[in-house]
Amino acid sequence: MAAKRDYYEVLGVSKSSASDEIKAQYRKLALKFHPDRNKSEEAGEHFKEISEAYAVLSDPEKRKVYDQHGHAGVDGRYSNEDIFQGAGSDFSDLFGRSGGFDSIFESIFGRTGGTSYRQQRGSDILYQTTITLEDVLHGKKMEIDLQKEIQCEICNGSGCKPGTNKNTCSTCNGQGQVRQSRSMGFASFVTVVPCSTCRGQGSIIQTPCSECKGNGKKKGSKKISFDIPPGVDSGDYTVPEEGNEMPGGINGDLIVRIRVQAHQKFKRDDMDIFYDQDVSMVDAALGREITVPTLDGTEKIKVESGSQPNTIIKLKGRGLPRMNSKNRGDQYVRIVVNIPKKLSKHQKNLLDEFQKADQ
Repeated sequence: MAAKRDYYEVLGVSKSSASDEIKAQYRKLALKFHPDRNKSEEAGEHFKEISEAYAVLSDPEKRKVYDQHGHAGVDGRYSNEDIFQGAGSDFSDLFGRSGGFDSIFESIFGRTGGTSYRQQRGSDILYQTTITLEDVLHGKKMEIDLQKEIQCEICNGSGCKPGTNKNTCSTCNGQGQVRQSRSMGFASFVTVVPCSTCRGQGSIIQTPCSECKGNGKKKGSKKISFDIPPGVDSGDYTVPEEGNEMPGGINGDLIVRIRVQAHQKFKRDDMDIFYDQDVSMVDAALGREITVPTLDGTEKIKVESGSQPNTIIKLKGRGLPRMNSKNRGDQYVRIVVNIPKKLSKHQKNLLDEFQKADQ
């Protein structure tokens, strides 16, 4: 067995460090190597090492014994439970109410009994679709035939041939999990793992269903209906539990990937839309009432006399809605003044007379 590292070295503190400094350093390292956060193979060992070091150095009596006699004094005087039990309240402060003595051991060595494993979950399915700005305004009802794993209708998801039943697994006695003992250097601990005989199910199928081969599910098609709400933007949206089915467990989700296609007339900016309206230089100068398109139809607007290029006219409430809100954005009409590239002689004379009159 490899020699233990010095507890002060493990935490990266000195023998003169105050208790607050030791606690702060342990919190930093514990959050870094906690098995729930760090999935590396070494994380569990590091977390065990720093937790043991903190359990000793955070207790004045244990720290005094350790300073005088080192590991031999602590190991010879305290049991493994004694070492950790003394720091239980500190662990709760660091990790919350559920993070005390028992939780520290469960994080490193796993739960030691009575806890069932999470239900199996079906995988998610990605479905991609394209919608228009009009769909964003009004929303859209979707109905699709989705190819996915569905519950077998012959055995109703049991996996057993009709008329037969599952047998309780003799290895785990129906628990779906078994205990294993392993050494962690300073002690042996019991952990709970899924039963390999029944694959964590707690039961074994002796006569499988001929349709699904004992899986309880099979490839099939299902008609799925869902609503795309008004105000959506390009992105991924979830339809809960409409993915691949998992009999006896939790169905996966249907992930709807939406792309809002570009519009021929309008440009979108969040809830607002923009539209360019061409007007002649005469209409811009004299003013005129014109009709412009909107997502709802058409609307008349007044181009004031003397309107300059890029003048903006706002149509309040003619934009797009925000998701889960009745409020709508606005439509902005930009006046684009057209300057003719070719003029007749008569037109030129008229412009000359206009220019002279303006001088």
